[in-house]
Order: sequence, then structure tokens, then C-alpha cells
Amino acid sequence: LLGQGGWALMLPVIIIGGLRFGIFTPTESAVVAAAYALFVGLVVYRELSWRKVYECLLSTAQTTSVVLLLAALAMVASYMITITDISGQVGGWLQGLSDHPMVLMAAMMVVVFFAGMVLDFIPIVLIFTPVFLPIVQAADIDPVYFGVIFIMNCSIGMITPPVGVVLNVVSSVGKVSMAQATRGIAPFLLALVSLLIALILFPELVTVPAQWWR
Repeated sequence: LLGQGGWALMLPVIIIGGLRFGIFTPTESAVVAAAYALFVGLVVYRELSWRKVYECLLSTAQTTSVVLLLAALAMVASYMITITDISGQVGGWLQGLSDHPMVLMAAMMVVVFFAGMVLDFIPIVLIFTPVFLPIVQAADIDPVYFGVIFIMNCSIGMITPPVGVVLNVVSSVGKVSMAQATRGIAPFLLALVSLLIALILFPELVTVPAQWWR
């Protein structure tokens, strides 16, 4: 059995080895993994037929179209936010909280959390980082600490309805409704939000371990 599964077991070795030695990036590893799995399924194990490959490609195209549509809509929203300077107005309001670092961090994370409901990961980073970082530095907040919880909050937005790109992918791949997917991830979302709150209340959870590597 080990001999028969050798080809399949090589897949994680190729992915991890390629990443570890810098042969390809994480995004490229997905392409390599898909090509290798296609070769093994068609040529080695012969469990895949061209009809099944066509069905997989069709399903992938449908899922990808959903994700790209969401990304396109998120880019439109980010464009509207940029031209109306909403981020700048929010930044001006937050500057008044610079004397209270914990309140300031909580307010910024609330803004990012709600932005994550309608924007994708990258637009949030591009829009709010230039606005928030000077405020963080002026309030004498550790930029590493800010970066950790900021990126964590942006990641939470990827599973937060209604846009939540990852949530929509899970819904599409799992053939379930958005409401069912939302109920399924609700405990995990609650746990992540609770962790985010804990990091805001106790910055030492980030700053102390970060000092070990400096």
C-alpha cells in the first residue's frame, strides 16, 4: 500500500520542499500541485478521465468567476472610498484619540472590521495603512504590534459576510448557501474576534514575544 501511495505522498513533499528551498512561491505551488495531481490522476493511477477533468475545469471556472466578481466589486468600493477621502476623514477623527492608545487601537480595529465586510484584503491594506501608520507612530504604539493585529483583522474580514471572499469560496465549493456557511464559521469567527479583543486589551501578548526576535 505504501508503494501504491508513493506518488500521492510525493505531493506534499514537492510543495513543502519547493517552498522551503525557494523554487517557487506559495501561489506558484498551487499551480505545481494541480499539474502534478493531474499527471498522477491521468497517467499513474488512471482514475481520472478527460470527462472528469472537463467537469473539474468547469466547476473551477464557476468558483473563480464568483471570486473575481467579488474582487471587482470590492475594487469599485475601494475606489469610491479613495476618491471621497473617507479614510482621510476617519484618520482625522482618530487623531483625537492619540492620548489613549488602547482606545485608539480599538477604534481603528472597529473601522477595519467593518471595512472587511465590504472590501477585500488588499484594498483594506492599501487604503488604511498610509492613514493609520502615522497616527500609530504619533501615539507611540509599537508598529509591529499594530501590524500584527491589523493584518489579523484584515484576515477576519475574508470570512465576514456579506462579501467575505473566502466565505464565498467555501459556500461555492461546499455547495451550501451563504447562510449555512455563515452559521458554520460563526464559532470560529467568534473565537477570532475574541482573540483580537484580547490582543487589544493586552498588547504584551504581541510585544513581549516580538522582543525575543529583535
